[in-house]
Amino acid sequence: MAEFPSKVNTETGSSNAQTSQQGGNSLRGLASNVTVRMDMTFIQSIPSILMMVEIVMGLLHWALIASASYTVLPVYGWVMFVAVTLWILTTILFFMILFGAQEKLTFVPWPLTVMGYNGIATLLYLTAFLANAASVHPFKHSYFHGHFGAAAFFAAVVTLAYGASAFFSYLDWKGDGGNAATNSVPT
Repeated sequence: MAEFPSKVNTETGSSNAQTSQQGGNSLRGLASNVTVRMDMTFIQSIPSILMMVEIVMGLLHWALIASASYTVLPVYGWVMFVAVTLWILTTILFFMILFGAQEKLTFVPWPLTVMGYNGIATLLYLTAFLANAASVHPFKHSYFHGHFGAAAFFAAVVTLAYGASAFFSYLDWKGDGGNAATNSVPT
């Protein structure tokens, strides 16, 4: 039988090593191993600002189309597919870079991957913009004419933002970031 210890620790906080050795709260030990770090240099970079423009303007683009009767013309199915898919993927990519997932996934060639993504997104959004802009006229005497016209404008802005992102991604891939903030983060 073990003796009662002569000294008892009455502190409410303990180090993570003590907690895990003593079989303490397993969630506390698990949470101490997870580090969440935001890359503030990325937030201040031009590629980050472009991604935020793509996210906000892309949301406005597909929200305007979704609020109208877009099922009348089949072309808006393509526009919605491109807009929503790229909005989701860009949002995921933004948070992955913001929280440093590229440092954990070192097997992915991030500069090349992001450059390819932005190039493909530019081409897809260009087709969606052209389809959207060409399909505004049939709704000329409709309540939704303004929705589709504004959506075409936001699609043009998003297309230009993806094009600029593709350019900066190309510079990052080639190693000529140009901006000190873009050199530290794969964009």
